[in-house]
Amino acid sequence: MAAPSSSHRAHDFPGFGTLASLKVPRTTRALGRMILVSIPLILILLFAVDWVQTAPGRGEVIALNPEDRVQQVTALVPGRVEKWYVVDGQQVRKGDPIARIIDNDPMLLSRLGAEREQVLAQIAAAEQAMTTARLDVNRFSALYAEGLAARRDYESAQIKVAELNAKLAETRAKLNKVDIALGRQSAQLVRAPHDGRIQSLNTAAGATLVSAGDMLATLAPDNAQRVVELLVDGRDVALVRKGQPVRLHFEGWPAIQFSGWPSVAQGMFDGRVLTVDPSAQTNGLFRVLVEPAPGKPAWPDVNYARLGSKVRGWIQMETVSIGYELWRQLNDFPLEFPTPVDPGPRKGTAAKALSDKDAAKRKSAKSGSYESDGYGSEDAK
Repeated sequence: MAAPSSSHRAHDFPGFGTLASLKVPRTTRALGRMILVSIPLILILLFAVDWVQTAPGRGEVIALNPEDRVQQVTALVPGRVEKWYVVDGQQVRKGDPIARIIDNDPMLLSRLGAEREQVLAQIAAAEQAMTTARLDVNRFSALYAEGLAARRDYESAQIKVAELNAKLAETRAKLNKVDIALGRQSAQLVRAPHDGRIQSLNTAAGATLVSAGDMLATLAPDNAQRVVELLVDGRDVALVRKGQPVRLHFEGWPAIQFSGWPSVAQGMFDGRVLTVDPSAQTNGLFRVLVEPAPGKPAWPDVNYARLGSKVRGWIQMETVSIGYELWRQLNDFPLEFPTPVDPGPRKGTAAKALSDKDAAKRKSAKSGSYESDGYGSEDAK
């Protein structure tokens, strides 16, 4: 309602001259008009504009294949590092030497070789003795059958064969132990298990003794298939399903994010949910693996999004109004449950019965009579 003029106010309030002289400032009138216009606009914005709900998460870039992840190259035998064949940052191929380890005894290999030759000689002697002992058993058996040899001599020959057989087995077991020792010592040359780059070397191992399993170098494989590992709150993970779209922001990549309006965001990349872990991590969060979305722009090059780079992600959920989303956030309610999908026509006997019924109804409709097949009485009811 328009403010009354000064003449009207002077006429209405003859005894209030000061009140009659007051005027509403122009700024106040403009502000009032803005408030009157803004309230309907805000209401329209709250209840007519859509908002895409998201389940946020933080994580990093990892390799999907375990063989493509950063791994440690360890010593296979105890000893000390005699020589390094690589330096930090060097590119290596599978099978390239990384380090050579030698035993504390430099003559160990030659001594093991001599011990092996000795064991082989013992085996040959035992086999020859075994052959002779078996001939004795056969000879005493024939003599005993003819009554020309005592039973004690025949049994002694059999016992000797058994003793030689046990000795031969023991010698062969000793040979196996020597071969195992030689095989382990032949692994003194440590090689790269995969193509990749030497990330770091444990140079302290070169001046001290190392044991089997001690780390010598860290290898970062090349051409890894990258995925994003997001950690999502347990309240939201119940609604996360395989194949859901995800918006990703890689660390160091300039981006402007509007989680509720994905089309407005800039510098974001698309992905989709690959798997969801069935159990939580030690921190109570659930791991969600995200792969690149097919048909969308590729993720940043490996030089910009390296393995281990930090990532923020927003898993897209249902679309609601802005007013509902504000109400949900203020009350700390979970995300909206997904709309159930129509399972389609029912199968089985019931579906067949309905199909037959519809067919009969269409047939009777063409003939112009519903009473002939009983549908008229049902419609009347």
